[in-house]
Amino acid sequence: MAASAVDAPRAATVVGAGVVGLSTAWYLQEHGIEVTVLERDRVASGASWGNAGWLSPALAVPLNTPDALAHGARSLVDPHHPLSVPRFPGAELARFLTLFAMNSTHAAHNRALLGNAPLSRASHEAFDELLNGGVGAVIEEAPITALFFSEKRALGLVSELREVAEAGIPADFTPLDAQDVRELVPVASDRVRAGVRIHGQRHLNPALFTHALADSVRSRGGRIVEGFPVAGVRPPSRAGDTFTLTSEHGETESAEVLVAATGAWLGRRARRWGVRTPVAAGRGYSFTVGTDRPVPGPVYLPEARVACTPLKDGMRVAGTMEFAEPDAPADHARVEAVVRTAAPYLDGVGLEQRVDTWVGPRPVSADGLPLVGPTRVPGLYVAGGHGMWGLTHGPATGRLLARAVATGNVPPELEPFDPTR
Repeated sequence: MAASAVDAPRAATVVGAGVVGLSTAWYLQEHGIEVTVLERDRVASGASWGNAGWLSPALAVPLNTPDALAHGARSLVDPHHPLSVPRFPGAELARFLTLFAMNSTHAAHNRALLGNAPLSRASHEAFDELLNGGVGAVIEEAPITALFFSEKRALGLVSELREVAEAGIPADFTPLDAQDVRELVPVASDRVRAGVRIHGQRHLNPALFTHALADSVRSRGGRIVEGFPVAGVRPPSRAGDTFTLTSEHGETESAEVLVAATGAWLGRRARRWGVRTPVAAGRGYSFTVGTDRPVPGPVYLPEARVACTPLKDGMRVAGTMEFAEPDAPADHARVEAVVRTAAPYLDGVGLEQRVDTWVGPRPVSADGLPLVGPTRVPGLYVAGGHGMWGLTHGPATGRLLARAVATGNVPPELEPFDPTR
């Protein structure tokens, strides 16, 4: 996959103004490359707006776990299951689900965990680099506390964290008993009998961070064009020509080098570029609620697949994994599923007084590894497929991809993510 060194391009165009795309643009500027960012809607309008906002490398575990098939089967009969899979998927989603099932083995999951490990290890450093470079955002340092109804159930997460540590990712944790949980998590219900405190994690407001990142790109001379849904990409026909991008409204932009960081929309045209691993929209839901007691840090409900994050005006509750079209309307039943599965763990939380309900399409790859690097079209790169961990891994991804674009050499950390694999 490695390419020979070349002169850095003068300019590059990034399609997608989420965390991954904007991080790539910011690091391209670090190499002296002029950047234009084209966004189909508005900055942070996709999966980068309403997610839980966790920077949690210890929990950035690929989704293709060996028990994924069992969860899929249960989701077909349980409307409140955290996973939602359509009974009659279309051809593209059926292809994705088939390949995802084939990759839900111990060997494939371990391969994905080890492949993602360099991004997890570099996560905090890359965020610090952005902050030190002028991105005006606030990142909170706080452990994440996972809640369980029994000590036996907590052992599953303990085992997972030990696997993460074996992969070389810091994953320090402390087991908690019921009394510990009461002291550390005032919103935990009396049914919670055990917990796991995961140290060295962070959280932020993802919308504010993404907008701050966009502001930094602009302040450094970058150009961001919102409302430019790309409908067509014409590669150069000869040396010295540029890419031509056409919007759905008939507008055009040219690009010397092109980076497609379009999230869950990546799979719609990437196959013609030699990208064979499918990406599906695993949609997550969130909403904000009030609490009648303090929430000192993020709260994780592993069995419910729900993440709770303190915000200035309450607590954001995020969860579910719904495989559907990226642009499909929100399904109120999925919000109710989050509420129903989270409620037994929480006390003093206004789950029925929800505001800012949101759905966002997270790009899930079929083998647990993102797609980052050059395609078979010279000068065209992709960056996507991070699943639930686009925020955690976004800046580290952008730093590595920008180096590949600027030097013509693909860093070894990106080799497992070869988009043409």
